[in-house]
Amino acid sequence: MSSSHAEPHLSSPLSLAELPRLFDHTLLKPDATPAQIQKLCEEAVTFSFATVCINPCNIAQAKKLTRESPVKVCTVVGFPLGANLRAVKIYETNQCLELGASEIDMVINVGAFLAGHDAQIEAEIRDIASACHSANAICKVILETCLLNHDQKICGGQLVKDAGADFVKTSTGFSTSGATADDVRLLRATVGPNFGIKAAGGIRTLEDVKKMVAAGATRIGSSSSVKIIEEARLAGP
Repeated sequence: MSSSHAEPHLSSPLSLAELPRLFDHTLLKPDATPAQIQKLCEEAVTFSFATVCINPCNIAQAKKLTRESPVKVCTVVGFPLGANLRAVKIYETNQCLELGASEIDMVINVGAFLAGHDAQIEAEIRDIASACHSANAICKVILETCLLNHDQKICGGQLVKDAGADFVKTSTGFSTSGATADDVRLLRATVGPNFGIKAAGGIRTLEDVKKMVAAGATRIGSSSSVKIIEEARLAGP
């Protein structure tokens, strides 16, 4: 069973007040410096984003910088290829949780999934979701939808839900393309109305966000979060 971390129902049209809590404010570049992580966290606190999404090596710094705010620390496991050994992903998850991460975005082994090894993928997700829920943390699972066909996206979304995760996430942002509204819409039809969907990869404008939310996204991963909020403020109610 999935944990009880329910996503809020969003109003339509999306209000300026609820917009910031959609965002995982993201910096996953391999050359991210402590100064850049500090800026990211300060922005997240200022704008009241849902999380900062950073690489595992930056968890301790991000946790310290956000500890007096409602901003959570999100990190990635098996990123960006997903081809790590299952035991390594589980170990990495537990280490990240111990360091203070509240949300884990794990990449599936796409090659194994494409080869039809559904039981292997489901077992991996179940183990990681269980570790997350034992620490009262959220588990998101990245399918890398740009590498999947229509039927594989449906199968992947259902598998993530059945394995007990909290969110299905479209993309790493490091593959051939990112989120599309069509993929989000397909995943929403697959997982139903009350399951988390995170759209990530290439979301840079307010219009992009509106399209993803209209399609069914309940969380947005973006490195352009501040720019998008400022664009929304200029646009007004």
